[in-house]
Amino acid sequence: MTDLIQTIVARAKANKQRIVLPEGTEERTLKAADRLLADGVAYITLTGSPDEIHRLAAGFGLKNMDKATIIDPKNHEKKQAYADLLFQLRQSKGMTPEKANLLVEDPLYLACLMIKAGDADGEIAGAYNLTGDVLRPALQIIKMRPGITCVSGVFLMFLNDDTYGDNGILLFADCAVLPNPTASELAQIAISTAHTARVLAGIEPRVAMLSFSTKGSAKHEMVDKVAEATRLIKATNPDFAVDGELQADAALVESVAQKKAPGSAVAGKANVLVFPTLEVGNIGYKLVQRLGGIEAVGPILQGMAAPVNDLSRGCSVDDIYKMVAITCNQAIG
Repeated sequence: MTDLIQTIVARAKANKQRIVLPEGTEERTLKAADRLLADGVAYITLTGSPDEIHRLAAGFGLKNMDKATIIDPKNHEKKQAYADLLFQLRQSKGMTPEKANLLVEDPLYLACLMIKAGDADGEIAGAYNLTGDVLRPALQIIKMRPGITCVSGVFLMFLNDDTYGDNGILLFADCAVLPNPTASELAQIAISTAHTARVLAGIEPRVAMLSFSTKGSAKHEMVDKVAEATRLIKATNPDFAVDGELQADAALVESVAQKKAPGSAVAGKANVLVFPTLEVGNIGYKLVQRLGGIEAVGPILQGMAAPVNDLSRGCSVDDIYKMVAITCNQAIG
C-alpha cells in the first residue's frame, strides 16, 4: 500500500491542485491541512471564521496556516458572484435570489460553487457533516460526468497476498452510495471504477461483475441484472476488459476460473470487483478488511464532473491527508 500512496502523493505534489476543506474549524481537518501545506501536496482553502481558524491553529501548535487561503463564508469578495451563479444554476428548480444569498453562506455550497466557478479543483468534507449534506450541493451544482447519471463509492483494497488483483491491489465498488443499482447504473459504476483504477492506481482494469452465479449457473432476476449490465458495457465499450456474471472465486482464482468460466479474459485475474448491490459491497469490503487485516482506503466518490469526496466521521488526520492526495489525482485525471 505504501508504494501506491506515495505515488499518489508524489503525483499531487508535481501538479498541485486547489482543494477546498469546508470544515475549516474541525480539529482533524486543520491538522491534516497543516501537514498537507508543510509537504506541498496541494493548495488548501479552508472555509470558516479566519479569527477562529487562526486561534484553533495556534492552540494545536500548527505552523503552516499562513500558507492556506482562508475564506469567511459570510464575508468575502466573491460572495455575490457565487450567489448569482447559484441562482442561475437552480432557478428552474425554484431557487430565488434570497435563498441563494442564504445558501452561499453554507460552506458546503460555497465549496461546490468555487469548483463550478473555476476557483477550486476539488473538495473534501464529512469529518462532521453527514454524507447526504456533502453530496446534495455537489449533485445540484457540480453534477455528473458526461454519460454518467449516478455517484458511486470505491475502495482501494491493499491485500497481504500479491497474487490477487494487481500485485495485491483490488478495487471494490459500489460500497458506499447506491443501495440497489439498475443494470444501467451497475454498468456506469463499472465504467467509473475502471476510470478510477487507471487514474489512481495506474492499473489497466479487468472488471468482474459479481453475482452468486457464474455464466448462468443459477437463474434469478438478480443474476439477470448483472448479466444485462455486462451486456450494456460490452455493447458500448467493446475494448473494455469486463466479464460477468461471475462468482467471487471465479473472478479471483485462476484454477476456479478455468472450470467455471473457461476462456474468459477477466475470470481468475480480476482487479476490479463490481458488486450487485450496496449491501453486498459494504459487507464484503468490511469482512475482507477486518478478517483479512488489510487496509481499505475510501470511500472514493466517482462519477461527478469534478472530485468531491466524503469522509467518515470517524476519520483520522492521516485519512484526510490521503484523501486530499487522492482528490488531487482525480482532478489531474
